[in-house]
Amino acid sequence: MKERSLRGWIPVLLAVGAYAVLVHWEAGWEAVLKFLFPGETTHLYTRSSLARLVWEHLVLVTAASGLATLAGVLIGIFVTRSTGRSFRPVADDLSSVGQTFPPAAVLALAVPATGFGFKPAMLALFLYGIMPVLRNTITGLESVPEETKDAALGMGMRPWQLLLGVELPLALRVIMSGIRITTVINIGTATIAATIGAGGLGAPIVSGLISHNPSIILEGAVAAALLALLADAVIEQVERSLA
Repeated sequence: MKERSLRGWIPVLLAVGAYAVLVHWEAGWEAVLKFLFPGETTHLYTRSSLARLVWEHLVLVTAASGLATLAGVLIGIFVTRSTGRSFRPVADDLSSVGQTFPPAAVLALAVPATGFGFKPAMLALFLYGIMPVLRNTITGLESVPEETKDAALGMGMRPWQLLLGVELPLALRVIMSGIRITTVINIGTATIAATIGAGGLGAPIVSGLISHNPSIILEGAVAAALLALLADAVIEQVERSLA
């Protein structure tokens, strides 16, 4: 089982390496985009390197998704305990509201309070990403069979031991699925953060839209799409390894 898990990482790590090479290979990007759009005078985003934009995108998405994961898991644990079950409807409603609000609206509302840049973008992605983690945490914990929990308690486990030693391990795959959904959604949604100066892969997309340059738009869009696919593969492999 361990060897199979390690073998599963080989194509994922190769894909990560290939993506790292690709985002640093500006000459290759320029050659392909020049071939696709020969009529454009500018083919690459000139204000920052693609590698720098990918790094900014990763930092923003990692921070927002990490906070959403932490909050979603903790709230999910709380509302599935006997002391917090009465708050379950409130948690569901709040997470649904965060998902219902368009990220652009959250950005517009957050800018007056937090200013332009990283903070309002992270707030929007956090609110937008918490629901999948929260709902999957609740679903995973509630799917643990009652007889399994009764047997663990009968063996002398305390509630916190039951949670850490039985419930969370059995619910892990469902929780990880929610984390994967949140991360992939946030990678795509983070592209609009460039409109408030948060940088990332949305910068060439917005710049290309303003200047009517499809070459620059494609540079940011392809890099973001490949990053989403790569993140999905990495988290899926983490899920399999932990399982």
